[in-house]
Amino acid sequence: MFHVFYQAKEKFKKELKIEGFLYSDLTVLASDIPYFPPEEEEENLEDGIHLVVCVHGLDGNSADLRLVKTFIELGLPGGKLDFLMSEKNQMDTFADFDTMTDRLLDEIIQHIQLYNLSISRISFIGHSLGNIIIRSVLTRPRFRYYLNKLHTFLSLSGPHLGTLYNSSTLVSTGLWLMQKLKKSGSLLQLTFRDNADLRKCFLYQLSQKTGLQYFKNVVLVASPQDRYVPFHSARIEMCKTALKDRHTGPVYAEMINNLLGPLVEAKDCTLIRHNVFHALPNTANTLIGRAAHIAVLDSELFLEKFFLVAGLNYFK
Repeated sequence: MFHVFYQAKEKFKKELKIEGFLYSDLTVLASDIPYFPPEEEEENLEDGIHLVVCVHGLDGNSADLRLVKTFIELGLPGGKLDFLMSEKNQMDTFADFDTMTDRLLDEIIQHIQLYNLSISRISFIGHSLGNIIIRSVLTRPRFRYYLNKLHTFLSLSGPHLGTLYNSSTLVSTGLWLMQKLKKSGSLLQLTFRDNADLRKCFLYQLSQKTGLQYFKNVVLVASPQDRYVPFHSARIEMCKTALKDRHTGPVYAEMINNLLGPLVEAKDCTLIRHNVFHALPNTANTLIGRAAHIAVLDSELFLEKFFLVAGLNYFK
């Protein structure tokens, strides 16, 4: 029986034509601790705790990343983890990024002070637009004290290069309409329409500021099935359309160099990219690319496999 399974699996791998490995091939997982270990005495917290800040995306809320939190807690019991599920922006994610940055920064500092936390490490997990708010927080003078405590930045479908060169005309039109109706500053900034000079746009100027190189791990999770955030934007890399564009293309390339240059030079920082292919039903949400955009939040199949195979290593 096992021989039949093995043959079928090898045949399947050849048909996929994707370099990589299957979950069932792994002999060692990121964590071998059982989900519900025997209760132990409270650990000594003198060494400080690991604060994990979770930031939702456009029109999201503090519960969006609850499954991400759950699988990290299950996989790393006794890990001295404290989660801050950001909620200060959930009433208005259509504001401009500077406004949302102020809110998140206030929320983090208030959380640390309110619970009198002794912080040893800080990690951030962002979904979609939330990743831009996180990067913006890192540039603020009030956050400077915590830069040497940064550990992991897990970016789930983050539009780090905006939404330029989106392959879906339907999504681009929808975002344009939403921006007009909501008078959204953040959507204007994501589409590089907040200034006539592209180099004066918010995202370009953000790319020139330091931040990501202070992390030990910068993990970019992207899916080619996601039409809301371009695959190349989530991975921070060049795309064919940008190479052909003589007007915006060079500015796009400069942004990529601005972001990746310091990461390459930083000896203690590791950049990891994960490409995700979801098994999605044939629905309208899948067709427009929304299903893959939110699958990184609500697919238990993906989240459990991701954290067991690799993800938990970034939070140890």
